[in-house]
Amino acid sequence: MTAAPHDTVIEREVFRQQAQMVRHVVGVSIAGLTHQDSLIQPHPGGNCLNWVMGHLLWAYQGVLELLGQEPPMKQETLGRYARGAAPMKDPAEAVDFDQLTKAWNESTERVDTGLASLSSEVLDRPAPNSPTGNPDETVRSLLATVFFHQAYHAGQTGLLRRLAGREGAIR
Repeated sequence: MTAAPHDTVIEREVFRQQAQMVRHVVGVSIAGLTHQDSLIQPHPGGNCLNWVMGHLLWAYQGVLELLGQEPPMKQETLGRYARGAAPMKDPAEAVDFDQLTKAWNESTERVDTGLASLSSEVLDRPAPNSPTGNPDETVRSLLATVFFHQAYHAGQTGLLRRLAGREGAIR
């Protein structure tokens, strides 16, 4: 389905707004947290904030490439944060939280830059992969899935902030 030019502008702005909201929620949720805070494990299970931040970056890696932008971190650096990875229990496996935060900020800026010039031709292309197993996945449907994914994990950052003993950041 090819979108009309006006529809593409609206879609592009909706994607940008979703990405900006995720950036805001993550930003206020991680403000003032230390590397040690990022390693606190939720019980009885789940992943620490360090893993969630690395995973958010890992998820944006492919999106940045689709948007013609350079990822701020090497994929190998983020391999530990890939989908389906076991919970991070060894602090030695963690990338420094300040590095993750800096890369997250750069990544979100680049996502916004890439989305700002997104065309209907790019949106209509078949996606290089489908995390949902959709054989008809397009860049458009993949972006919708990725932004839902990012919002899901952004919510976790707020809970992990509280687990670190900090007051909630979203009121």
